[in-house]
Amino acid sequence: MKRQHRLLRSADFARVRRQGRSWAHPLMVLSADRNELPVTRFGFVVSRRIGKAVVRNRVKRRLREAARRHLHEVPPGWDLVILARAPIVEARFAEIENALTQLLARARSWMAERMAAA
Repeated sequence: MKRQHRLLRSADFARVRRQGRSWAHPLMVLSADRNELPVTRFGFVVSRRIGKAVVRNRVKRRLREAARRHLHEVPPGWDLVILARAPIVEARFAEIENALTQLLARARSWMAERMAAA
């Protein structure tokens, strides 16, 4: 995923988690908030509860790839934070991608309402 589509600053992560709206799935939680930029940015949170570094990095790689594949489905101007939950370790990539697709579908209707109101 290109750097312009990555959420990097911890203040941005905190803002999205604090001010944004969240949707939950057994594998992950998706939070979204407006960013006033012409691009959509993704951030990934994989805590130590998930596992050791090798496991956490594998989970992050899978989440990044799933997000990259579905980046075109999200309208520009949003920050999205994906928080991994423990069951994601045993999940296949197809299950992770399906979970992200479901969460994005739920979020898109809310995003459309917010964009229409603004």
